[in-house]
Amino acid sequence: MFNRRTFLRLSGLTAASDFSYKSLLNSLDPEPVRFVGDGPMYSPEQCIAKLQEINKNHPIERDAYGKGGSIDQLTKAFAEMTGKEAAIYLASGTLANQLAISVLSGENTKVFVQETSHVYRDEGDAAQSVFSKRLIPLASEKAFFTLEELQQSIEDHLQGEVFRSGFGAVSIENPVRRCDGQYVPISEIKRISTYCREKGYKLHLDGARIHLAAAFSGTSVAEYASHFDTIYISLYKYLGAPGGAMLCGPKAIIDRMEHLAKVHGGVIYMNWVSAAMALHHLNGIDDRFKKMATQSKQLFSSLNQLPGITITPLENGTNIAGLKLAANVNASKLIDSLWQKHRIALARNMVDNTTRLMVNDSLLNRSNDQIVAAFKEALTVAK
Repeated sequence: MFNRRTFLRLSGLTAASDFSYKSLLNSLDPEPVRFVGDGPMYSPEQCIAKLQEINKNHPIERDAYGKGGSIDQLTKAFAEMTGKEAAIYLASGTLANQLAISVLSGENTKVFVQETSHVYRDEGDAAQSVFSKRLIPLASEKAFFTLEELQQSIEDHLQGEVFRSGFGAVSIENPVRRCDGQYVPISEIKRISTYCREKGYKLHLDGARIHLAAAFSGTSVAEYASHFDTIYISLYKYLGAPGGAMLCGPKAIIDRMEHLAKVHGGVIYMNWVSAAMALHHLNGIDDRFKKMATQSKQLFSSLNQLPGITITPLENGTNIAGLKLAANVNASKLIDSLWQKHRIALARNMVDNTTRLMVNDSLLNRSNDQIVAAFKEALTVAK
């Protein structure tokens, strides 16, 4: 597992080399295959060019304070996609998660979360310091907790506290970035959801990268969302937007978010750039990601036939796998050869010739035969 905040550094995108973050962003021909990142990585120049392309085909309509124009198109698309009554654009995933958990919990203070989750690890203790919620972590260093683990924690708190406070919500991140993108099995989500609804506990899904979980698990976004009261989805992980988040749920809950976002400083005057980019990349995403997932599995199998390289997918994994090079392979030479000759980007920083291999829809820019041939040639150069 790795720290999300240092992922770019660990991936070597800032390392001094012919393959640098800048050269990757500014590469226009041919379209690169990037084994780094979850989705598009636009430079300012590329972002402007993409917006011009989008606007030419479908004129972009501006919004005002997150209402009207492209934002309305976006909220409608996300409500339909998740099967929820309503959706709202918010400035960040942290804001979406925190507002959802706070509203769902009401006056109850206890919120159960994965110990590895973004809500617990990466949101500045906002639940405690701003919203007066007490996060109770489960499943330390694991991707998910079971129904039995949740029930045991609830019982422990019922029996172990003299002055009891109420149980508010259960928040589940899926997939879990701190566990290298492992997804939570739908079977366990169903068990937890059924129990929580029987007990009256509300459920929130941090689905920042939920399309990745859907593509690799075979469970649709709508199916995942159906077991939760609210769901947040990021607009910049793989939808090309410079920022932003969508929060979807019952109309009665979503209607409260506009005011709450305002009082917490999360309302931005114009958001049409993020909306236009997200709408563009949302088009056909299910089919595109399914093809990516299938192609990546076949590719890893083929690469494992080459001497000097081993790809190890994770159990319940999504777009991240382990990559191990043999001791006689010079990692820097391999990386440089792949980039310079084939425009295939690998993470540079390796420890003992080991790193993470991340797939995204740039994989669809080449056939597996082309990628395997490139690796075969680069491995020969690097030995």
